[in-house]
Amino acid sequence: MVPFRLIPQPGVPVADQVVFAAKKAMFSGKLRPGDAFPSVRTLAGAMKIHANTAQKVIAQLTADGLLEVRPGIGTVVVHPPAARAGRGRLLARDVEQLTVQAMQLGITLEELQGSLAECWRGLQKEDGHHER
Repeated sequence: MVPFRLIPQPGVPVADQVVFAAKKAMFSGKLRPGDAFPSVRTLAGAMKIHANTAQKVIAQLTADGLLEVRPGIGTVVVHPPAARAGRGRLLARDVEQLTVQAMQLGITLEELQGSLAECWRGLQKEDGHHER
């Protein structure tokens, strides 16, 4: 099973989209350090992509220092050294879309921040996490 999904975007190479989805899963905690990463065959089948593309994804994530190949074990997620910086970059597109939508609806920055904070707290309560 692959703990992330691909939302196809026209004009963006499929490999880049899968790398983005995998990174988002890692930085959000869906894939944690030590977790097994799907094999080329599993990734290709689940994402409905060519095996060469799946291999390219795994190679890119390994080169980025997010995956490590361990002989006899397989490919595992490793703790990224610059996780905090990476998480912000992953959200940039989503934040921009949210901002544009809020502006179109006439929502003020303060209202948007309040809605975001409320959602954040609600999700933390569901997961039993403490606010950070």
